[in-house]
Amino acid sequence: MATVSLSELLGSTVYDASGVACGRVREVALAPQEDRSRVSLLIVKTPAGNRMLPLTSVSAINGGIRASTASADWTSADGSEGLLLLSRDLLDQQVIDVHGRKVVRVNDVDFHHDSAQNRSVLRVGGVDVGARGAIRRLLKGMVPAVVLRALLLRVPPREIPWDFVDIIETDPARRVKLKISHDRLAKLHPADIADIVEDLAPDEREAVFETLDENVAAGALEELEPKVQKAVVESLDSDRVADIVEEMEPDAAADLLADLSDERTEEILVQMQPEERQEVSDLLEFKENTAAGRMTTEYIALPVTATANDAIEAMRTFEGRMENMSTIYLTDSRGTLAGSVPLVKIVLSPSTTPLLALAQEPLISCLEDAKEKEFVELFDKYNLLTLPVIDERNQLTGVITPDDVIAMLRAKL
Repeated sequence: MATVSLSELLGSTVYDASGVACGRVREVALAPQEDRSRVSLLIVKTPAGNRMLPLTSVSAINGGIRASTASADWTSADGSEGLLLLSRDLLDQQVIDVHGRKVVRVNDVDFHHDSAQNRSVLRVGGVDVGARGAIRRLLKGMVPAVVLRALLLRVPPREIPWDFVDIIETDPARRVKLKISHDRLAKLHPADIADIVEDLAPDEREAVFETLDENVAAGALEELEPKVQKAVVESLDSDRVADIVEEMEPDAAADLLADLSDERTEEILVQMQPEERQEVSDLLEFKENTAAGRMTTEYIALPVTATANDAIEAMRTFEGRMENMSTIYLTDSRGTLAGSVPLVKIVLSPSTTPLLALAQEPLISCLEDAKEKEFVELFDKYNLLTLPVIDERNQLTGVITPDDVIAMLRAKL
């Protein structure tokens, strides 16, 4: 299987079925909704205007592009809706290398060339992000082809396979067309997505968050540096932000909205579902540097009469994060905190075991107005997985998790 680059194809002479030179290649296009890697057509600049030459009508690409049809049969290329134009949309653009978890600049595109039934088949093999592609484009037409090929052999390749590339589309008019393979980006850890987003320009950050699933976007948004986080939220429509914020941990959502203007916060809250809006609004009432300002309201609390089986059933229906299930809390009929049970004890006990019998001692908690230093010291002293937060009546109002503490400490570095 031969290899050819985009820069080599661009400008190539195109011959029709009669062997007459009819024009030159102006663009190479994919129809990503049909096939993400296979070249669909070439856009040829002819004296009569730009024409579309389907690759199914190309018999060879060596020594120019050989078509098996007459140029009169090539349709006009007035529009490019639904097409990914590789020169316009990829060359010199930033894309996400989802394998290397980084942002790179495209210098060239490499194709695998094959033929079937006297028809050429071109598939994108990868994008060149190194010096080889840049040199090939810079020196094309300036030195003999044989000299250029010899020079390129001395330059180490730096290519990212096409399967590891996600397109960043910043033009709203073409965004729907270029929603290519963001499922790969979505499979990365939220922290990796955050690292990628922080390396992007503002409009590119917006483009990524426009395409991500709300749940994935929420996880990534929580991992961003506060300044970048705020910038992303300010760039998105309030209804889109509301959809994302609804999927965030309530405490993280409250921290985010607290950094925005009152007007912007209200715009987002209005767009949220009533239950999520109430949770976040309640947390916004607390000062950020207190236990209540850092706590989340997503936790599992069961009656003091509950058994290990009740805890397992509660975990099955719990919609919060897994780390918030590391400890199950017990409360009496008035909501007073009565005990905490580590998940490991529940898993290792018979299903009929009363949770109260598994409660750990001493029962560590802190008040809502406890300062950051106080609850951080409790985490350190007792090696806690979660820390319950209580009000002045000893009622459980939330829990602080290690990631809350880590985020707080990181912000102070």
